[in-house]
Amino acid sequence: MPRRAVILIEGASNGLGYVQAAQHLDLDPIVLSADPARYDYLAAEGIEAIRVDTDNLEALIRECSRVAADIAGITTSYEPFCATVGKLCRHFGLPGPNPTSIEQCCDKFTQRQLLAKAGVPIPAYRLAANTTDVESSAAEIGLPVILKPATGSGSVGVRLCRNIDELAEHTTYLLREKHIWRSSPRVLVEEFAQGPYYCAYTMGNEAIAISAADSGPPPHFVFRECTLPAPLTGDEHERIVEVSLESLRALGLGWGPATIELRWTKRGPLVIEVNPRLAGAPDPQLIQLAYGVDLITEHIKLAIGQECNLRRKYSRTAAERFLVADRDGTLDWIDGVRRAAAVEGVAAVKFHVKPNTPIVRKGDYRDWMGYVVACSPSRAQTQTILERAVDLITWSITPLPALGDQAQSAEPCIRTRQTL
Repeated sequence: MPRRAVILIEGASNGLGYVQAAQHLDLDPIVLSADPARYDYLAAEGIEAIRVDTDNLEALIRECSRVAADIAGITTSYEPFCATVGKLCRHFGLPGPNPTSIEQCCDKFTQRQLLAKAGVPIPAYRLAANTTDVESSAAEIGLPVILKPATGSGSVGVRLCRNIDELAEHTTYLLREKHIWRSSPRVLVEEFAQGPYYCAYTMGNEAIAISAADSGPPPHFVFRECTLPAPLTGDEHERIVEVSLESLRALGLGWGPATIELRWTKRGPLVIEVNPRLAGAPDPQLIQLAYGVDLITEHIKLAIGQECNLRRKYSRTAAERFLVADRDGTLDWIDGVRRAAAVEGVAAVKFHVKPNTPIVRKGDYRDWMGYVVACSPSRAQTQTILERAVDLITWSITPLPALGDQAQSAEPCIRTRQTL
C-alpha cells in the first residue's frame, strides 16, 4: 500500500526538519515551490519537489489534487504561506489554521488593533503611509521610536530611531528607496519598549517554552544569542505565559504553533509581536534539547489529524550563538568548524555561507552567517561550552574596495573572530 503524502508549501530554515519529521512519521513529503532549486536539501534527501506558483491558490489546489491521491495533511514552515495553507486545508477538508486569523496576525497593524482591543499589553503605536504621518506619529509617541514595515518578518526594515535625523533617514529608506513592498507602503511607528527580551513558544493553546535573547548594538535588532529556559522567577514565568495565551485568544490562533515576542518593561511584559508559525532554526532544536519536545514532529501530527504529545521528558539548558560578520566584504575562508563541533556538549555548528561569498550586512536575520548550539544540565555549563566552541571558529573577510580606490583591493585579508 502506498504511503500517505504530506504536502509542504515552500520551505525556510526549518524546511529540512519538516521533511525528515514527515519521513519519520512514515509519510511521503512532497514540496511545492516556485523555485525548488533554492532548497538544496531536497536533492540531497531525494525529496519530490514540484514547481508551481505558490502565490496562486488555484494553481496550488490543482497541483495538490494531481500529485497525491491520499493527502494526509498540508503545512508549511514559512510564514508568508501560513494563510495559504489554511485555505488549502479548508478546501481539502484537512486540519489546519484559520486563514483569516493568520492574515490578521500577519498584518502588524491589525494585529496590534486586536491585541489592544482585548487588553493585551503592547507598546504605543501608530500607522503611517507617508513622511508627514511618520513625523507626526513619532512626535505623539515621543522619541526614540521603532520604525518597521506593517508586514514582513525577520526584523527586515526594523530600526530604532533615536533622533530626528535617524527618523528621516529610515523613513526615506522605507518609503522611497530600497525596501521592497508587496503592497502599498504602510509603516508602523512604535514606542521603544526597553527591557529584557523573551520569546514564548506555543502549540495550540499551550505554552511550551520561554527563551531569553540578546541582540547586537542598535539601531538594528540582529539577535546574537538565545538561551532556554529563560532566567525567570516563578511569577515572571506565569505572567509571560498568561499574556502569551491572552494574545492567542485575541488573535484567534488556537491551532498549531505560534511564537510570541515580548519585552519585560517597567510596566511588566509587553507583547512586541505574535508570529503565527514555529520559530526559525535553530529554536525548535533548542526546545528539543532542553525538554525533549519535538515541535516540528508535533506540528505535522496536528496537520494529519493526530494527537500531539507536548509533555516534557527532561529539563536541561540549551543555548545558541549566531555568528555575525563585523564588516562587509568577501568571505575568504572559515576555520575551526570541526574543532568546535567536537567540543563535548555542542549539538550543532552550521554555516549558511561558503568561502568566496560576498558579505553585505543588512541589519536583520540575513546577517547571520551561521550558528553554534550547545546543551548541558546547567546554564553556567552550557555557556562555558558555547564560549569554548565559538572561540575555536575564525574567518577572514576581505573588505570590498571603495569605489575608485584600486589600492585598497590589494590590502591583506583581515582575520576576524566572533564576538558578542
